[in-house]
Amino acid sequence: MHSIILPSAYLAPIDHYAHLAQADEALLEACDHYTKQTLRNRCEIAGPGGVQSLTIPVVKPERGKQQMRDIRISDHGNWRHLHWNALKSAYNRTPFFEYYADDFAPFYEQRYEFLYDFNMQLQTLVCSLLDIDTPTHLTDRYEAQPEMMDLRPLVEPHAQSEQFTPRPYYQVFAHKHGFLPNLSIVDLLFNMGPEGLLWLVE
Repeated sequence: MHSIILPSAYLAPIDHYAHLAQADEALLEACDHYTKQTLRNRCEIAGPGGVQSLTIPVVKPERGKQQMRDIRISDHGNWRHLHWNALKSAYNRTPFFEYYADDFAPFYEQRYEFLYDFNMQLQTLVCSLLDIDTPTHLTDRYEAQPEMMDLRPLVEPHAQSEQFTPRPYYQVFAHKHGFLPNLSIVDLLFNMGPEGLLWLVE
């Protein structure tokens, strides 16, 4: 059985979902320590000017180390409005943005207290839209050396699994920037729609 362990990430990159779609089962890490400047609270999209990072502000932990599932989202900087406008600006001309917009809009209209819950609800939505039905479970303790494929390092910026080879697909700004690989899963979803699953499993 092909089992994997994945990190929590904000609209995670395509390789995250490629591994998830191909696995027989997946553990979702809930007990690791939060660290700054990772994809736990940041995603990358293809905007009109090229790769654009969207970062969710978080409340600074009261103590030195805090588990990811205890990290709270900050309301600083009107980030929900800014992120949703950035997504619309980047993808409103893609074939499937209007088709999926009503599914994503509520995430930028209501307040989530915890980053982990926000990420997990978005992942549940993405899996539903792409028909990814891999059984998933949350970890109940942190294991430094799990007995399965450990993909938690994918949470680091620009990390990419050796088992993942990006394959080009249609991107609306490719004529300006060329193909931009391994962006947030929404790039694949808004450009390719349900056919995006084919890019994840082939």
